[in-house]
Amino acid sequence: MRRTTDVAPPVKRGAPAAPARPAPATTPSRRKGPPPRGGWTPWLYLAPALAVLGALLVYPVYQLGLISFLEYTQAQVSGGEPTRFRGLANYTDLLADDQFWQVLFATVGFAAACVVGTLAVGCALAVLLTRVRALPRLALLLAALGAWATPTITGSTVWLFLFDPDFGPVNRLLGLGDFSWTYGRYSAFLLVLLEVVWCSFPFVMITVYAGIRAIPGEVLEAAALDGASQWRIWRSVLAPMLRPILGIVTVQSVIWDFKVFTQIYVMTGGGGIAGQNLVLNVYAYQKAFASSQYSLGSAIGVVMLLLLLAVTLGYLRLLRRQGEEL
Repeated sequence: MRRTTDVAPPVKRGAPAAPARPAPATTPSRRKGPPPRGGWTPWLYLAPALAVLGALLVYPVYQLGLISFLEYTQAQVSGGEPTRFRGLANYTDLLADDQFWQVLFATVGFAAACVVGTLAVGCALAVLLTRVRALPRLALLLAALGAWATPTITGSTVWLFLFDPDFGPVNRLLGLGDFSWTYGRYSAFLLVLLEVVWCSFPFVMITVYAGIRAIPGEVLEAAALDGASQWRIWRSVLAPMLRPILGIVTVQSVIWDFKVFTQIYVMTGGGGIAGQNLVLNVYAYQKAFASSQYSLGSAIGVVMLLLLLAVTLGYLRLLRRQGEEL
């Protein structure tokens, strides 16, 4: 028997080719069974760090919240009186205290000024690092790292000496005589603000400088050839491309500056004259340890934690709405 095979007919020259038959549509097969095990690999690597954070962060926060709902003073610490559950009474007393609201508003304003000053100085010096030669760049980096590595209490003491009304060189250079920077409320806040910016700008400077170096040089050259000024290049080119990095350093600065303690405590002598330079951290310290009202101090700590979480989550949500990957 002859084996018959399908042979395509010959195609004449000049004749239009027959349209090709579309391939049959195939539906993707659904994978059954458990998900791949590789999805748990990152969590295995993060497990040691999460365990350390759980021991150093979760348990203290739990104790802070627990004490804020109790009546816990020196009498309970010494065992003279039993510990009683007060519920939200500590928070009610705190919110009814006029001094708490004064300190809260002062803390928010002071922290906002510190964040703006730190970002402005850090970003300006980061741009400057891209414009200077290698030797000045190295000197500026070493000076910034020296300020960053200086312990907070040491830096605060040095700044107090620099602005001392009797022996400080700043008053002599400015011709202020025996002007006391720590006597007035706003001058004391300004002095502390300068010290906070001095010890905080290196983090912003180095982080933003690393981000600028990662931007292709052709982008900046094209903007310069179009006649854009340095300010216009920063506002229209660098800042939009560095938005995720700026978001990170802003959140870090908000957290650090909102909970400033050592600079205020050392440079204003525990909060200034009649408590005029109190911030929430120092206020909580005075309530908890100077007045032995540990439950009230814990309530202030919980309020600070909630405020920082609200600000941080709100800022990150704003960045996500703008399409930034964090």
